[in-house]
Formats: sequence, structure tokens, C-alpha cells
Amino acid sequence: MPEIANVDQAAAWDGTEGDSWVEREEHHDAALAAHTRKLFAAAGLGSAERVLDIGCGCGSTTRQAARAAADGHALGVDLSTAMLERARQRAVEEGVQNVAFERADAQVHPFDTAHHDVLLSRFGAMFFGDPVAAFTNLARATAPGGRAALLVWQELACNEWLTAPRAALAVGRTLPEPPVGAPGPFGLADRDQTRALLEQAGFRRVEFDDVDAPFVFGTDPDDAWAFVRTIPPVLGLLEGLDAADTARALDALRATIDDHATPDGVVFGSRAWLVRAVR
Repeated sequence: MPEIANVDQAAAWDGTEGDSWVEREEHHDAALAAHTRKLFAAAGLGSAERVLDIGCGCGSTTRQAARAAADGHALGVDLSTAMLERARQRAVEEGVQNVAFERADAQVHPFDTAHHDVLLSRFGAMFFGDPVAAFTNLARATAPGGRAALLVWQELACNEWLTAPRAALAVGRTLPEPPVGAPGPFGLADRDQTRALLEQAGFRRVEFDDVDAPFVFGTDPDDAWAFVRTIPPVLGLLEGLDAADTARALDALRATIDDHATPDGVVFGSRAWLVRAVR
């Protein structure tokens, strides 16, 4: 069994969170399509490079990296057994051979030293229990002159795809906000804090690009509704409500989805940082 130091996140992602992503794999990838394009444009992968994809989930970004680095290799790591199994399955189905997937905690995993040319992550690097230890370990795994391209969420207030559903589901409650800088979606939202920890870990030339991209919940309101009403953040916000308040909350959420319908799908605003750095 691999060594796991980040036990709280492992319990979540190797459980209900990971299972939920597997069930809605294609929906999640479609929601983040614009973000993924920006990530790969910034990464600029070469044909013979060795890529390490952190928090790879069901592996779509890892397989895309492997295709871009056709003469190189891509390794995807994650804490979710179910998501990694799906990633391996998809690689076989798609005939992508220069790719591998491994259950690994980036904080402590014994990656090959100075082996990888590029560290890649699409919203998978914000959950480290000890981010300095994790990025120090990742820096050790990166070849001198290698680079990192990481997508991380900006703070909650900048992300309509989260604030709008939260407002709909509040039904008079004051909901606690996930903290900035703690393991979770906003773990790397603070630019100064993130720059400092990357530099402490051994990276230089840390830069932040402001990514303003659409988060697409579905092709139409019905498609978006089928997706949104079953994802863990929404189910968590419904916990503790009685039947009447649950019905009110779901009605408000459906109205919010209907209000965001466009010819391009059900679109909410989102803001992320594209963090670039050099080892």
C-alpha cells in the first residue's frame, strides 16, 4: 500500500468524492473544457517531455498530456482508487500507451529524482495537508529547468459557479465559507502565500495569470439540473434541512440554473489562477 500522509483528503477522495466524480466524469470534463484549454496552452508540452499530472482524477488531462508528449511519457497520480481505475480504463479504450496512473500522496511519494520535465495540475494541487512538504517533494521530482503549470481556484467570491448555488440553497441560513489557505478548493487562492510556498519548495519565476473562464453546468437546464442536484457540495448544503426547506432550496437552485441558460449551455462565471513556475 502507498504511504498516505494526507489522511483527511484521502478519506474524502478515496470515498464519496471520488465515486461522485467517476459517475459524472464526462460532465466534469465538459464543465472545465475552457480551463483545460488554457492550462495546456500555458504548459506548451514538447513531444518528448515527461509529465507528472497531480490530482489527475479520471485522467483526461493525463491522457491529453501523453498525446502531446507522444515521444515522452505522462504519469497521473491521485488519492482516489476509483478515479484511477477509470483513468486506466479510458487509456486502454483510447489506445494511449505512453501513460501510467498511480495512487500516490504527493507530499510523501518517492518520485524518481529530477525525472519530470513538467508538473501539471487542473485543480488538483489545492488539497495538500502540508503544501510546503508536497511542493518540496514535487520540486525534487522535477528536472532542473523543468516547469510547473497549475490551475487553482481564486477565492469563493470570484466564483459564481459556487456562490450562485450557495445563495439558492441558503434558505435564510448564513453558510460557512471554505477558508483560504486550508486544504480544499481555495488552498492556493492567496497569490502571496502561494508564491512564498513555491519559492520555499525550490521553484522560481512564479507567475500568476488571471483565468476568467466559463463553468458550464450542462448543455441545457435539464442536463445541468441532473448534474448539479447530485454533486457532493450541493448534497452537503441540503443536509439538516427539513422537507419544506429542502423543496424551497431545490426550487431556488433550479431557478438559478434556468436563469443561466444560454445558447452555449448553462454557464456560470469562474475565476482561477494559472500558476507558472520553474524548478
